[in-house]
Amino acid sequence: MTDGLYVPLAAGDLRLEPLEEAHREGLRAATGADAEIWEIYPVNYAGDAFDPGFDLLLANAPQRRVYAIVHEEEVVGMTAWIERGAPDWAVEIGNTFIRPDLRGTGFNRRIKRLMLDHTFVCGLQRVEFRVDERNGRSQAAVMKLGAVKEGVLRAERITWTGHVRDTGVFSILAHEWSDREAAGK
Repeated sequence: MTDGLYVPLAAGDLRLEPLEEAHREGLRAATGADAEIWEIYPVNYAGDAFDPGFDLLLANAPQRRVYAIVHEEEVVGMTAWIERGAPDWAVEIGNTFIRPDLRGTGFNRRIKRLMLDHTFVCGLQRVEFRVDERNGRSQAAVMKLGAVKEGVLRAERITWTGHVRDTGVFSILAHEWSDREAAGK
């Protein structure tokens, strides 16, 4: 992963802080606010599954670099850079969870915009998103950003529930993002 990619990021009342032990209880509270969502996530972060999941997030670097999402001084979710494709060329933004009360408010777009801007300033040329085909809300959100759906990886993984997941693959290229931003979209 490109040096300088995994650094604290901020815009107004939004901060993305590299995940550390100090975020544990705040993230536990945030993930506990929506027990039903974990049914369509590949990993469960609810209830008794939280601590092992959090420990795994801390241990997965350098392939997965997780941020705590902080809004008005409160941890409200998580997101990550995930190694994908050639180093210094491509990265995935994933492992995103946002507390339910912030969904549909434009908050996710602010997070992704901050990350996308930073990715392309760092010189990477491709950002990928992988979304469970059952998760229409997340698919719509990445398409609103200007991502292109490239296809579906059939039976790509087995989730913690035993569901065999089909995964939609989306991407945004650096020139597409700069053209979109220049057009004010």
